[in-house]
Amino acid sequence: MLFLLSPAKSLDYDTPLPAGLPHTLPQFVPQSTQLIEVLREKSPQDIASLMGLSDKLAALNVARYQVWQPKFTAANSRQALLAFNGDVYEGLQARTLAAPDLDWAQHHVAILSGLYGVLRPLDWMQPYRLEMGTRLATAAGSNLYQFWGSQIAEHLNTRLRADTTPVVVNLASQEYFKAVDRKQLKARVIECVFEDWKGGAYKIISFHAKRARGLMARYAITHRIATPHKLEAFDLEGYTFAPASSEPERLVFRRKTA
Repeated sequence: MLFLLSPAKSLDYDTPLPAGLPHTLPQFVPQSTQLIEVLREKSPQDIASLMGLSDKLAALNVARYQVWQPKFTAANSRQALLAFNGDVYEGLQARTLAAPDLDWAQHHVAILSGLYGVLRPLDWMQPYRLEMGTRLATAAGSNLYQFWGSQIAEHLNTRLRADTTPVVVNLASQEYFKAVDRKQLKARVIECVFEDWKGGAYKIISFHAKRARGLMARYAITHRIATPHKLEAFDLEGYTFAPASSEPERLVFRRKTA
């Protein structure tokens, strides 16, 4: 099985990394380089308008595009799972994972990315901002979905090739999962839905749902989850499986108190 995650807008390149942490290199560097070349043509004002950023954030990211290079080093990069710092990754708490856990994650977790396509947890990553939904025009079309086309799905197929019954567990947002060409993907897709009790009903509350995706990824990593059925035992931070509200391809988890 492969567990898909979205990236995070917030990055952490300051917290010291564990000693001896292994790394790998991203697998779509030529494509990333093409996108960087397009981004380098944009002014801070262009980036602010294109991405809906403040002037300060636009200037920061224009500077990032300028220094980005196709050679990844310890000086300009860090492992993706430890670089992202949003709600999902606060739930995942990658820095507390043991070395065998990180090794398992490397083979069973994939992080979708507007710039890098797909990142493995230990892939080196240079800092960037490029949401998958950005309408960045390239030679391939008017947005990043057209740029990536079927490449991401084909990459996932390759990673799942050894599985007799390939399964993708989607813990990514719809914005990112839309980049996976379902017609080309040769795997069963399972969605995990996290609901909290509020105002007399169970609802998806964005902040809690994002954190829960990270919790589920952590649960899968630490428990070495290999079949969809075993996901139903997920019980972190008060969530429990709701069988009556679930379907085979849509697993619902609920809790009454955050």
